[in-house]
Amino acid sequence: MRIALIGLGKMGANMARRLCRGGIEVVGYNRSPDIVSQLEKEEGLIGAASLEKAVIQLPSPRIVWLMLPSGEVTESVFQTLADMLTRDDIIIDGGNANYHDSQRRAKQLAEKGIGFVDAGTSGGVWGLDNGYCMMVGGEEAHVKPVKPLLKVLAPAPDKGWAHVGPAGAGHFTKMVHNGIEYGMMQAMAEGFSLLQGKQEFNIDLAEVAEIWRHGSVVRSWLLDLTAEFLQQDQKLEDISGYVADSGEGRWTAEEGIAQGTPTPVMTMALLMRFASQTPDAYGNKMLAMMRNAFGGHGFKNKD
Repeated sequence: MRIALIGLGKMGANMARRLCRGGIEVVGYNRSPDIVSQLEKEEGLIGAASLEKAVIQLPSPRIVWLMLPSGEVTESVFQTLADMLTRDDIIIDGGNANYHDSQRRAKQLAEKGIGFVDAGTSGGVWGLDNGYCMMVGGEEAHVKPVKPLLKVLAPAPDKGWAHVGPAGAGHFTKMVHNGIEYGMMQAMAEGFSLLQGKQEFNIDLAEVAEIWRHGSVVRSWLLDLTAEFLQQDQKLEDISGYVADSGEGRWTAEEGIAQGTPTPVMTMALLMRFASQTPDAYGNKMLAMMRNAFGGHGFKNKD
């Protein structure tokens, strides 16, 4: 089986690696060619110097998987592919896209007989080793041909992925997933801030994180990652408290308003990220380090 993977950033490159190691032939294109050359040497990826050259190397019906930033970049590549592909070809969008855009794109492609699958993808920089959690939307006729890819990318062929509904449902589910993630991170950061602030007890935060990992109700992968970076540095004095948001948290808050469904925890977690741009609080440093730990997102050092 051969596919084209467009966008070889931190996540896309590791997905290409996992696919290649799982027996899938991957034609890769990236705006920066260095990673393409690296993956050619390391994994046997088939490099392409342009989007067009990637597509022409695919057998028909063609499958093109996008791992691009949401917004204008994805829209531009999508429209180019929409004009380039033909009936029965399939576009998979595995990036963080607004589900309304995914619904619109599926409808646009359907008019040409081209399939669309939206694959909300979680796993960050650890997905190469641990596998990716994938929430997939689209018509069954379009999802069925890409199931072999999902089974290679997932933690196990029968675990960590599901066809959750029609086009848009994959990115909608991933949006809610990220909203929950915001809330979990915020609660953990606030808790450790309280522990750190009680100076008279001189609590070892790394030790607490470690004991919570075993038997505690709050044990989680997020806590595992938190325990790991606290073992290296508890004070975080050189870390800026600035915490970025990828957009998914905003969409989740907007959906809550649109539905009239109360989402106070997730919404407040988003607002706290906005607030992080001014106060240099310890909790915000914790959030920045957690994002770096699971997703490889950059953090700011103090200048």
